[in-house]
Amino acid sequence: MKILHVLDHSIPLHSGYTFRTRSILKQQHARGWQTIQVTSPKQGNTSESIDQVDGLAFYRSAPATGLLAKIPGLNQLALVEPLAKRIIDAINAEKPDIIHAHSPALNGLAALKAARARNLPVVYEIRAFWEDAAVDHGTCKEGDLRYRLTRALENYVIKHANHVTTICEGLRADLVGRGVAESKITVIPNAVNIEQFNLIEHKNKQLAQQLGIENKTVLGFLGSFYGYEGLDLLVAALPKLKQKIPNAVLLLVGGGVQQQKLQQQINALGLQDDVIMPGRIPHEQVGDYYSLVDLLVYPRKSMRLTELVTPLKPLEAMAQGKLVLASDVGGHKELIEDGKTGWLFKADNVDALADKAADILCQSQHWPQVITNGRHFVEQIRNWQNSVANYRAIYTRLSKSGKSE
Repeated sequence: MKILHVLDHSIPLHSGYTFRTRSILKQQHARGWQTIQVTSPKQGNTSESIDQVDGLAFYRSAPATGLLAKIPGLNQLALVEPLAKRIIDAINAEKPDIIHAHSPALNGLAALKAARARNLPVVYEIRAFWEDAAVDHGTCKEGDLRYRLTRALENYVIKHANHVTTICEGLRADLVGRGVAESKITVIPNAVNIEQFNLIEHKNKQLAQQLGIENKTVLGFLGSFYGYEGLDLLVAALPKLKQKIPNAVLLLVGGGVQQQKLQQQINALGLQDDVIMPGRIPHEQVGDYYSLVDLLVYPRKSMRLTELVTPLKPLEAMAQGKLVLASDVGGHKELIEDGKTGWLFKADNVDALADKAADILCQSQHWPQVITNGRHFVEQIRNWQNSVANYRAIYTRLSKSGKSE
């Protein structure tokens, strides 16, 4: 079986593809499936090319041109034509059985156009609703014209795709609420490559000394500093937590759009000595920073984006034998069973966050079992081998029929 993947513009030219895509491709190859990858003009190429990354072929699309490409707000639609053309080039050369388009919807639109020209079925994979992400980023407001148009485009792609997959139950339920037949949707959940994560049993003492947090109780977050992550709530909870855990400090590793606001908040609260922000770090050092954290905290705020979409970071933490505390948004509740694989607190509630963190840190007798449960969850359930296996039935049906379900 040969699958043509249409990938989004966030994939760097030289690294090739995102974590989820990389994991999917790896597992598909392990099953003997062949894959071809086509990337959008947002890849940033100056011309069409075929790149080899980790032994995989990536067909790069030419830049968008013409008047439409120059009009703000409409220039996104200009990406569809060159992407569809490049997909057809890849189809002619590679003769795939299935087109598998990954959100956003512009990729799906281009895939549908190419599929009609070459009579191939399309699987459309939704990883998030991009209009909801745009609300958090401030590029649109819920219900405004751009929001409605983005949602309408997504609905069009969903309607005309042969099958739809989502990364979690929250997204699936939302689609069912829009009137999409349950039989047309399959959940392919986020997971981890368990063999890439070792249990962390000891702190990196040299790094702890370098950061000045030896003999400290460390709460931590490693990732991108987006508004929906709720890191401002975590900073706000620290003074109350320190009333019960005086040696508590906060380690925020990463960066992003909220970094300056967080620094201002830290300064206003006088927490400069209690919050450590080393910035972005090389990938090979991530494990060393994870080792320093006694309790990883994911305080996502409640909104459509977080209620519907599951993150990867809590699974990665469990895979490394780390304790996890998260807000009780829908995306977290799909991953964490309170008191068993981690803990949950009431979203958007600073006092609940501080109290729950203090309770966990004061009850170390429960830690070993929770760590064991979390590791078992990712080993036996949330691993990529299990997740990717769900594609086989979809691909097999569509490659035989080529008809909408």
